[in-house]
Amino acid sequence: MLSALLAQDPGPAPGPRPGGIDPMFLIAGLFLLFWLVVLLPMSRRQKKEQAQMMANLKRGSKVLTSAGIVGTVVTIKDGDDEIVIRSEDAKLRIKRSTVTVVLGSDETEAAK
Repeated sequence: MLSALLAQDPGPAPGPRPGGIDPMFLIAGLFLLFWLVVLLPMSRRQKKEQAQMMANLKRGSKVLTSAGIVGTVVTIKDGDDEIVIRSEDAKLRIKRSTVTVVLGSDETEAAK
């Protein structure tokens, strides 16, 4: 019985069917289409919004950093990658890229 099972022809080898499309090419094509239609425009829009937010950052703006620190911008220079924020009684020098959200503007706190 065991020799009869082992001696049987396994059938056609897996792979592209004659006259058909290989399923892996179909899946890869669908993934490429999804990337072009959904993911690429979304990442471009996010980059544009981030650049616009950084351009609108000014002295007195209340910001939230990626570390969860809420503070007011005290010093900001064009072309410089670092800004100084005040949070309660501390002044922190942080990278511009850590700012995730601009919460508003508070001119009175920036003057301290």
